Amino acid sequence: MRKIILSAIAVMAFGFTNAQETRFGVKGGLNVSTLTGEYEDDTKSLIGFHVGGFAEIKIIERLAIQPELLYSAQGAKFEGFGGDKYDAKLNYLNIPVLAKFYITKQFYVEAGPQVGFLLSAKIEGEDAKDFYKSTDFGFNLGTGYNFTENFSAGARYTIGLSGVYDTDNDDVEDYIDSSKNSNFAIFLAYKF
Repeated sequence: MRKIILSAIAVMAFGFTNAQETRFGVKGGLNVSTLTGEYEDDTKSLIGFHVGGFAEIKIIERLAIQPELLYSAQGAKFEGFGGDKYDAKLNYLNIPVLAKFYITKQFYVEAGPQVGFLLSAKIEGEDAKDFYKSTDFGFNLGTGYNFTENFSAGARYTIGLSGVYDTDNDDVEDYIDSSKNSNFAIFLAYKF
């Protein structure tokens, strides 16, 4: 197993050193997020934002790998028992790694996995981090357009792959594991 891991690291390192071009950039934009699942019928979208940096590593002329480091404000609006309404605000440090394919010089599509680390969780201003898992997994699908060599805009949808709630109660495991993050983001990016 160790040999396989070391071989994979060597292949990736060789690929990155032979990459045609690496560019760094910053990005930010609007999030429209919620929680989805069988038991999340009473949720509404919550508006948030994301901001961070990325590296675009060209592999071949039309293909690049783009790792990112993003602060992302997500969550959902809930309607509780008796008509009470409250917001669950979840702040993550998301690390997506995307394969980016240029259909034309300006227009691209992207897809790839993401891991998110929960930084904070608040329900109506009260700390709720103990109720949520510290790690979140998702898959991204997106598209974008380069207006200039440096400036671009795009949209991305993140499909949650793991449950967000953390509990030790086995009786509610199916209920808890069915609730996943769902996030639609639009962004502006600038490459240096």
